[in-house]
Amino acid sequence: MPEAAILDSHQHFWRYNAAEYPWLGDSMRSLQRDFLPADFALDAAPAGVSGSIAVQARQSIAETEWLLALARANPSIRGVVGWAPLAEPSAGAAVERLAGDPLLKGLRHVLHDEPDPAFMLRPAFLEGLAMLRRHALAFDLLIFPKHLPHAIELARRFPSQVFVLDHLAKPVIRAGLLSPWRESIAQLARHPNVYCKLSGMVTEALWRRWTPADLMPYFDVALHAFGPSRLMFGSDWPVLLAASSYPAWLDFLRTAIAPLTPHEQSQILATTAATAYRLAP
Repeated sequence: MPEAAILDSHQHFWRYNAAEYPWLGDSMRSLQRDFLPADFALDAAPAGVSGSIAVQARQSIAETEWLLALARANPSIRGVVGWAPLAEPSAGAAVERLAGDPLLKGLRHVLHDEPDPAFMLRPAFLEGLAMLRRHALAFDLLIFPKHLPHAIELARRFPSQVFVLDHLAKPVIRAGLLSPWRESIAQLARHPNVYCKLSGMVTEALWRRWTPADLMPYFDVALHAFGPSRLMFGSDWPVLLAASSYPAWLDFLRTAIAPLTPHEQSQILATTAATAYRLAP
């Protein structure tokens, strides 16, 4: 991937209806509408973003198939992180079928909404997760800081499985809390099969009132723990728009990575995601 390329490793599409997106509550009223590839291009293209990874927003095979269809029709969507019922008896057949599409690059489960914090270590879920390696699929970890000890154990049990931590595990930025999140991130990063997305930070800060100073301590922790070769830019668009604009978030990240070498900047902006998700050059 050329040095100047920017790949957004984390964005969503949806056709909105309240029943299927109950998490888009009153505080996100502005997001209660359709967000499609043409809408994304309006924000991403002027920022120099040439490609993206579309990530599931519903735990639905139908949505995953829809995202794959969008990717086939829009070459700028370089891959899809979808969903399959990994803890269910139907997991094997579902993963086998979805993995037949080369645009499927990974799967995700909304782990932070499970009532059991240790859901990811349940035998049924572990059995389903074990299928991903055979199809070279990554697994995105969508968790809160309290889940990090379980994620560390998951990475230990599956050393050959690529894991991608979404949103830095959603640290409590608006309260300025670093510990014990910082220490757990360092432990998780000791596992070389784990990557991390620089995404979702502004929605954990004070919406529309965050400053670069609010975010930098968390960026610094991630950079020190993972290094540029395992960090990747992600916008979390359109969720991002509740707290910021696309240019403002990318401007922050460009400023944060400015002290790094051009090669390291390129890793964070594009090549780390291309490696983790096995994207063609």
